[in-house]
Amino acid sequence: MKTAVEKALELKNIAVVGLSKDPVKAAHSVPRYLQHHGYKIYPVNPFGGEELLGEKVYHKASEVEGTVDMVVIFRPSAEVLPVVEDVLARDDIKAIWLQEGITSPEAELLAAERGLVFVQDKCMFKEHRRWAR
Repeated sequence: MKTAVEKALELKNIAVVGLSKDPVKAAHSVPRYLQHHGYKIYPVNPFGGEELLGEKVYHKASEVEGTVDMVVIFRPSAEVLPVVEDVLARDDIKAIWLQEGITSPEAELLAAERGLVFVQDKCMFKEHRRWAR
């Protein structure tokens, strides 16, 4: 039986909430790494300008045009719940991933109620490198 991490890593269309313009930050380098490994990235950052990583920037995950399988969140734990509530307005989401150091019991409960895969406090870059075959 697959773990939540394994299931999430199979999802290829990702809205990245909090994608940073700063190439030194994990919130930029991790999505860039994923992009180079076949993932479609939708940057979500109200202060991100028009384009990040060659993709149109959206203000909210609910506004992303195109299919979104998973939302990866690079925001402080205290800011996760409103992001997840916004995301749940979509009907295509299959998973929510909170990056390393980010947790939200409330978001976990909402994800469980919708039957979504939920990962928290794990780095998608590290997990991809561990599980990629």
